[in-house]
Amino acid sequence: MAVKTTELKLDIERIGAVSAILTQPDKARACYVLAHGAGADMRHAFMEKVAEGLAARGMATLRFNFPYMEQKKGRPDQPAVAHAAIRAAVAEAAKLCPGLKLVAGGKSFGGRMTSQAQSKAPLPDVRGLAFLGFPLHAAKKPSSERAEHLAGIAIPMLFLQGTRDGLADLGYLKPVIASLGAKATLHEVEGGDHSFAVLKKSGRTNDEALSEVLDTLAAWIDQLF
Repeated sequence: MAVKTTELKLDIERIGAVSAILTQPDKARACYVLAHGAGADMRHAFMEKVAEGLAARGMATLRFNFPYMEQKKGRPDQPAVAHAAIRAAVAEAAKLCPGLKLVAGGKSFGGRMTSQAQSKAPLPDVRGLAFLGFPLHAAKKPSSERAEHLAGIAIPMLFLQGTRDGLADLGYLKPVIASLGAKATLHEVEGGDHSFAVLKKSGRTNDEALSEVLDTLAAWIDQLF
């Protein structure tokens, strides 16, 4: 399957431009707007592997930098700025991938900012949100306060979570997902940490665990209406 990679500049109204990358296979079935985590930009190896893996499964991705990462600042943007970047990325994906099913979300912080944006005002044409390790709480501080806004989201949500994720104690996350009803789906990656890395004693590799994540994500996107 031929895959085209295009480097872009994404204009965010009243904020400025950030870098973005569209990875698009021939005859793509959908496009996933993929936001990065708090500590690494869109070119991080994890983000590259997700984009390449989804392309191999017939899914396009649009990755982008949040402004703070583009400007090489250490502190993440305020939510309003992050939400504006996500809205600009969704609009760009719709323009570049006309007719494709749109899904949004991302890694950790990027996924949480996407869900916050959706809860405030629906992202146009986005049919579902997919979280690659939803950061439910700070490390060693289990709580579910960061999930309160999810109740205001009406579209389907997929939570891909490692069972060793230090930022999402499943004892707190499972009740949250149960409270969301049929619109929320949890897929547990056995032995995976916040980035789905597994221990050697698990008998499988990190790449195999990530393949499970991407297979699950692609299948979930396909079943969205």
